[in-house]
Amino acid sequence: MDNFDLDSAKVLVVDDHPSSRMAASALLAVEGYAVLEAENGPSAIDLVLAEDPDLILLDVMMPGMDGYEVCRRLKADEHTRLIPVVFVTALDDRQARLRGIEAGGDDFLIKPFDQLELSARVKSLVRQKRLNQDLDHAEKVLFSIARTVESRDPNTGDHCERLVKRGKAFGEFLGLSRSEVRDLMWGGYLHDIGKVGIPDAILLKPGKFTPEEFEVMKEHVTIGERICQPLRTMRGVTPIIRHHHERWDGSGYPDRLEGDNIPYLAQVFQLIDIYDALASERPYKRCFTVQESLNIMQEETDRNWRNPELMKAFTEFIQVTEIKKPNRDLWLERYVKRPERLTAS
Repeated sequence: MDNFDLDSAKVLVVDDHPSSRMAASALLAVEGYAVLEAENGPSAIDLVLAEDPDLILLDVMMPGMDGYEVCRRLKADEHTRLIPVVFVTALDDRQARLRGIEAGGDDFLIKPFDQLELSARVKSLVRQKRLNQDLDHAEKVLFSIARTVESRDPNTGDHCERLVKRGKAFGEFLGLSRSEVRDLMWGGYLHDIGKVGIPDAILLKPGKFTPEEFEVMKEHVTIGERICQPLRTMRGVTPIIRHHHERWDGSGYPDRLEGDNIPYLAQVFQLIDIYDALASERPYKRCFTVQESLNIMQEETDRNWRNPELMKAFTEFIQVTEIKKPNRDLWLERYVKRPERLTAS
């Protein structure tokens, strides 16, 4: 194991049999790990919260709280969900593995341990955990920057929060996959992160932009893309960031894409973003009613700025969720409970 892995690497061994704990601990100590031990589920959870181990070797069959329940609780907690859990069992059967996967386990080892197998799996998962932590920290930094950008302009209020909530609802209405809905929600927070690179004199200007100022303002989409692009987890979000100002007829920016050359999630997000801007009060405009907002968006669609089929779906979504709320159960039955998407991506 290299020095990077040795640096503060801790493994928690959870087993109600002292001899089994001692055997695993001895093998891990030889590899250079700091080893923690717990004899039952509640003690294990307390130790995890106190010590933040890099990996948990977790016995399945324990009295009281079994290993599956321990794993479920740890994976449900924001602070412990990234810690790899390796189930240790003498049960080499399919049902045990399925239960472990359902509980959120990351790997399995069969008693008695093979030292080489134990070493290889623990080393790999410790590395993976630290990489995941780095990614998690990077994502949190991005969201923090996005909140800072939003706070620079006090006129937008809770714009991002509204986009996140409506993005989730509209994504489910369209029958999008879980990852696509997540990308829409993240887009709600991150779509304007590039405004961090726009001078306040332009970003906060109360009047109309000059042509030169508007060219600077348009750069926020490419700046935002460059900020988020290095993170693999942002792969589905960067097209939203870059292309949410494109238009169906090719007159948008930055790439003047036309029709379905515009990434589908960017088309979806654009409708949510425009609607919220219209339906919210700003210093330069009043708050339009729901119907007024939809009328303005339809006028833009008639000018060939928006995807007409998607606009039709968005209108129905708003009518069901904000105008005809008694029909919400019908909406849930028609859209959320069926896998089909209203329009092809």
